[in-house]
Amino acid sequence: MPLDFVITPQSSALSATLQSKIDQKTKPLGALGRLEALALQIGLCQNTLTPSLNKPCILIFAGDHGIAESGVSAYPQTVTAQMVANFLSGGAAISVLARQHQLELLIVDAGVNADLEAHPRLIAAKIGNGTQNFLTRPAMSAEDCEKALRAGAELVLQQHDNGCNCIGFGEMGIGNTSSAALLMHCLTALPLAQCAGRGTGLNDGQLQHKLNILQQALKRHPDITGPLAALAAFGGFEIAMMVGAYLKAAELGMLIMVDGFIAGTALLVACKLYPQVLDYCVFSHVSSEHGHQALLDHFNARALLNLDLRLGEGSGIALAFPLLQSAILFLNEMATFAEAGVDH
Repeated sequence: MPLDFVITPQSSALSATLQSKIDQKTKPLGALGRLEALALQIGLCQNTLTPSLNKPCILIFAGDHGIAESGVSAYPQTVTAQMVANFLSGGAAISVLARQHQLELLIVDAGVNADLEAHPRLIAAKIGNGTQNFLTRPAMSAEDCEKALRAGAELVLQQHDNGCNCIGFGEMGIGNTSSAALLMHCLTALPLAQCAGRGTGLNDGQLQHKLNILQQALKRHPDITGPLAALAAFGGFEIAMMVGAYLKAAELGMLIMVDGFIAGTALLVACKLYPQVLDYCVFSHVSSEHGHQALLDHFNARALLNLDLRLGEGSGIALAFPLLQSAILFLNEMATFAEAGVDH
C-alpha cells in the first residue's frame, strides 16, 4: 500500500528561542509547570514564537464492526447509528462539551451499518456497511484499508484549507475496543489481557468471553506482519480513517489533540508508519479503559488529565482544550520581566 506522507522534523533552533521567551515571563523558572512544556510544544508544532489556535475542530469517525456479532460488547450494533443521530441532534456528551468550548464538531460516516440521513454536520465517507467479523476473515481488504486511510487524510486537508490548525479525532463504533485491543497487542507485543478491557461496561463473565473471542481471532490470523496488515485484519473503518487523519495533520503541521484508548490505538498504527507524528500530538487524558495507561507508556507520553473517562467521542479532547488555550495565552500575552519592570 503506497503511503507518501512527509512529516517535517521540528526545529531544534526554535526550541531554544521559545524556551527563552517562556523563561522571561514574570514568574519563577518553571512555575507554570506543564503549561510551559505545552506552550513549547505548540510553538514547535506551528514553527512560530506566537502560536494560535485557529478554528479548532473535532472529527468523530463512526463505523461498525463485524466482531460485534460475536458478543464482545454490552450494547447491540444498532447503537452506533443511534449515537450518530444523538451527536447530530446535539444531545451527546461531546456535543455539549464542544458547544461549551466553541469547538467545531463534525461526524464522519466511515462505515456505519445503516443508511444515515443527510445532515449539515454529517460527512458521508462510508467505505462499507461495517467491517467483516475478524473471527472468521480479515476485517477489511487491503484496498478498503487504503481507501479509509486516504479518506481520513482528505478530510483533514479540507479542514486545514478552511483555516483549522488544531484538530482532534473522536470515534464511535460498537465493538471497536476489541479491534483496538488486538491492534495494541500486535503492535506492542504486550499480553492481550493487558490490552483488552471492559469497553462499554462488560461484567467479569462478559470480559472473559471477549478475551476468549480475541484469542480465537489471533489464531485465525497467525501471520500478521506490520501495522497495515494488522489494521486490515483487525481494524475498523473509523480506526483506519483516523490513522490517515493523524498522518495528514502532522504533515500539515497541525496541532493534534489525542483522545482515549481507541483514538490512541489508531495513533499507534500511525506512529509505527511515521514515528515523527508523535511530535505533533498532545495527549488529552488517560482513560480508565484497561490498557490505555500502558499505551501511553509505550508512547512515552503523559496525558494532561486523569478524570476516569471511558466514553470516547473525543470527550477528553474537549475537556483538555482550555489548557491549550491557557498555554497559548500566557506565551503570547504575559508580560516579561523587562516589560513589567520586575527585577529577577
